[in-house]
Amino acid sequence: MSTDSPFKSEVSDRDAAPQFVLPLVVRIEKTAPPARTDAMETAARAVLAMLSDERSLGEGEWAEAVRDWQDARIRKVVRRARGAEWRHASALPGLTVTGTFPATETASTAEVRVFPPIPLDGWPKELAKLQVSGTDLDEPGPLPSADGSGAVLWLNPGLEMSAGKACAQAGHGAQLAWWELSETERKAWRESGFALSVRTPDAARWRELAASGLPLVLDAGFTEIAPGSPTVVADHPALRR
Repeated sequence: MSTDSPFKSEVSDRDAAPQFVLPLVVRIEKTAPPARTDAMETAARAVLAMLSDERSLGEGEWAEAVRDWQDARIRKVVRRARGAEWRHASALPGLTVTGTFPATETASTAEVRVFPPIPLDGWPKELAKLQVSGTDLDEPGPLPSADGSGAVLWLNPGLEMSAGKACAQAGHGAQLAWWELSETERKAWRESGFALSVRTPDAARWRELAASGLPLVLDAGFTEIAPGSPTVVADHPALRR
């Protein structure tokens, strides 16, 4: 991991830059909220969609905000919305990404909307009033094992995180993987629809992954967990060298 990591807790030059945040909003209806893993995977794919969108590149309309955000701390805030709140949020410039889990009687397919980065104190009113806490989601059934053929974001099994926090951490992991890939590898991932999975390994496997040299997210400790906590290992086929 770079010594100039945007995620480490120690003070760095990144702290002197204007600070921005990437807002993500998860649609959580009362009657059929999404499954926890579906929400995490969809949030990670939403981050990748924002990074790769033509409006975020070159002279695109979001490019300056994305550059400023990536030059400072890489902060992501996940909020929740339903009903009219979701409709109002969806009217703002951004991208909506839909999950890959099929809807069931108890869980809907995840929807996450990601917005261009904004200053820490520059939240639009439609997003500022949305709740951060209470984003607690269940897993309706067992998950298939990750077969290693695609990207996997491995969560630290020793940490307890709210669903919102875990969504943000999955987004961090996806972003670290993205930065490590070549343009050809990024293109292939994008054409796959950013295929990825989020899984939690057992403790022994986590220790192996954390020591493997794959991109590792060390949380800055702004919310929920201690500064410097390792949260996610970003595992992509192109990085297993």
